[in-house]
Order: sequence, then C-alpha cells, then structure tokens
Amino acid sequence: MYQRLYINIDHVATLRQARRATEPDPVLAATECEHAGADGITAHLREDRRHIQDDDVERLATTVRTVFNLEMACTAEMVSIASRLRPYQVTFVPERREEVTTEGGLDVSRDPKGLRSAIERLASVGVRTSLYIDPDPSMVERSRALGAAAIELHTGRYAHHADDPSALRALEDAARRGRELGLAIHAGHGLTTRNVGPVAAIPEIEELNIGHSIVSRAVFEGIGNAVREMRAVMDVARTRG
Repeated sequence: MYQRLYINIDHVATLRQARRATEPDPVLAATECEHAGADGITAHLREDRRHIQDDDVERLATTVRTVFNLEMACTAEMVSIASRLRPYQVTFVPERREEVTTEGGLDVSRDPKGLRSAIERLASVGVRTSLYIDPDPSMVERSRALGAAAIELHTGRYAHHADDPSALRALEDAARRGRELGLAIHAGHGLTTRNVGPVAAIPEIEELNIGHSIVSRAVFEGIGNAVREMRAVMDVARTRG
C-alpha cells in the first residue's frame, strides 16, 4: 500500500521567527513541498506561538492543495480555531513550554472527558482527529475508545536508539494493534533518510510526518530535493517491506 508523506513546516517558521521577519515563509515552503510530491502539510500551532503563527494557519487553510494536518494541544482556544478553519485533520499533541520540541506522546488517560468532547466537536464540523501517542498498547486502545480516527506513533525512541530492536518492535506491535482496532496508523518524530527505512516498511503505517530533517536538508539541497530524497527512500523501503 502506498505510504503518504506529510511534511511538517514548523522549522521553516523557526528560522523566520529567529529574526521576527517575514521570510522564509512557511506557506511558500508548503507549496514547494507539494510541488515536490508531498501528500500533505503539517503545522503545529503551539500555545506559545514559538514558530507557526495564527496568520500562517489562516493562509495554510486556504492555500494547501493536498491536505492540511493541524497539530495542537487539546485546549478550548485551539479547538475553537480548528473548528473555524476546518483543516482536513487535527492531531492532538502534548505541550510543555520548557521543551525544545515535542518530547513524547500524549497521555490519553488524562482528561479523557475533555479529549472525547474535543474529538466530537471537531467531528461535528467534518474534521477527523488523530492522537499523537507513544507506541504503547494501552494508549492505542484508549485512543480507539475515545473515538479518534487515527493515531500517530511517536518514533522518538526509535530515532534515538535505532540499534535497539525493542524500539522498532514496539512500533510494529502498536501499529498492528491499532489496525486491528480499525484505526488509521501514522508515525513521526526524528525520522531521517538514514533511519526511516524500517519504519516505512511497517505495513500498517500509512502515513509519515517528517519535518526537521527535511528543513535541515533543504539548507543544502533545496526543499524540493529534500522532499524527493525522502520520498525515494520511503518507496524503496515500502517495496522491500
């Protein structure tokens, strides 16, 4: 099965916000990624607005020609924004102000009532919801019980310990369990052309979200070439898998 590649453009905005300037424009970057073959665009509107800004998501909502996946914390403010903009998908992620980037999955056992309410509200306006979780069977099962359409498996442990077979096995087991429960399975965090192969080869994973690696390569190769490189590595792994 073809595996979708969504490009996270947050760190294009990180570079812009380093000078509080107007460039590089993450919305233009999204267009370039789509031209290079990206299947979707992901952006994380954080509560502290450290990179992606409200104006960015407003423009992305009307200019993305593939699909727009909006990452956010499950707060009243964010759910209201998503309900108005109606992206194709919202992915709920954990946030801590002191973290450099998202460091782990969402603990969906905390405030299940709030999560379920948010999922239902978004569904009522036609927005599907994914939950960004660690590859833990209990988190997978709780996500299904909450009514999410999809889960995104946090690949951070694998990315930092790719030589540890248990890290990959946890992703494989969680993906298999999620598919058994009828969830769509996504994955992402810390994936590069060097380590993406084994994750891309997991048959249940239908979508990868990759950002920092693409932006890093773009500094040297251009963002279009960076997207095409990643797509090629994924396709090889998918074929062999």
